Amino acid sequence: MFTGIIETLGKVQEVKKEQDNIHITIDSVLANELKIDQSVAHNGICLTVVAVAGNHYTVTAIGETIKKTNISNWKVGDNVNLERAMKLGDRLDGHIVQGHVDQTGTCIAVEETNGSWFYTFEYDADLQNITIEKGSITVNGVSLTVVDSGKNNFSVAIIPYTYEHTNFHSFVVGTAVNLEFDVIGKYVSRLYANK
Repeated sequence: MFTGIIETLGKVQEVKKEQDNIHITIDSVLANELKIDQSVAHNGICLTVVAVAGNHYTVTAIGETIKKTNISNWKVGDNVNLERAMKLGDRLDGHIVQGHVDQTGTCIAVEETNGSWFYTFEYDADLQNITIEKGSITVNGVSLTVVDSGKNNFSVAIIPYTYEHTNFHSFVVGTAVNLEFDVIGKYVSRLYANK
């Protein structure tokens, strides 16, 4: 379980394919605090640490993860948003994030407005995920509030801190991102859909 509050950025050091799996080595200040079998969210994808060495650690993505996320696009030098699993008893500053990406989306607009940024993302509505105006959404692991919710798109407003301390500053039109829709909103929408 995560909160969508990014702790730091990590840098992809190595991407290694092995059969249907991808092994990714990350350089991060968190590495010396990690242990094997620990869960860490990478751009919103919950991945298990399989090796730790110095300032680097390795995680493995399997076929299902590769199919539902943008992880197959990652390359050496890319920055990824990192968050360790929440501790029981900590404040829930973002929202409940499972680290289970529902689908990818595409950035279709970036607008700077006097010190903040508005990003608009489009996604495949056929997968029956929805956003709710002023509800929560996770974009590349970042907990955000939905603005301008549409049938297959939504916008979010980004403050300077988030812009600087996550990989949002690298997004351009066409950037593929991982989306996890609000678990409570998903439950409610499916409940009403089945009535």
